[in-house]
Amino acid sequence: MSAIWWWVRHGPTHDRAMCGWRDVPADLSDHAALNRLARFLPGDGLVVSSDLIRARATADAIAGARLRLPPTSALREFDFGAWDGMAFDDIAARDPDLSRAYWETPGDIAAPGGESWNAAAERIAPFVDDINQRHPDRHVIAVAHFGVILSQLARATGRSPYDVLAQKIDNLSVTRLDYAAGAAELINHRP
Repeated sequence: MSAIWWWVRHGPTHDRAMCGWRDVPADLSDHAALNRLARFLPGDGLVVSSDLIRARATADAIAGARLRLPPTSALREFDFGAWDGMAFDDIAARDPDLSRAYWETPGDIAAPGGESWNAAAERIAPFVDDINQRHPDRHVIAVAHFGVILSQLARATGRSPYDVLAQKIDNLSVTRLDYAAGAAELINHRP
């Protein structure tokens, strides 16, 4: 038995560059969207988030009376190293072969000074496993990032990193995963 996870992507940052561990705030001015999201999520869910401000603030905005667990670095976005803060075109110009391989063959390939898909997934998995073990009958609302959610979609469903990279995960969307059943019950749902 494991918890049911409601993965929520943080609010939009409006940043047009790669945004990994840089602490960029979210725009949480769409109160109607935040209210719809908060009402959609299970009222008795545990709320946890990445420790980056865009995820923390989003979690605070939707938590309401739910039990809020401490933010954790385990749920941070992938570390893009030297690419963090760079536009995609600039990355492709700087590191054409590496950047192409990073997206086309995700796994052990990392940005300069950053982490690979596999390294990020190995960072995230123990936290998820611990929560599943400590709270097997609970709903967990985890406010995190695009890469984190995709890594967990791959893990829960057995899909490859390459397959899930094509999946759209919008800001303030919900992806509901049941790890025990190996199922994604919702992907990129906008309440």
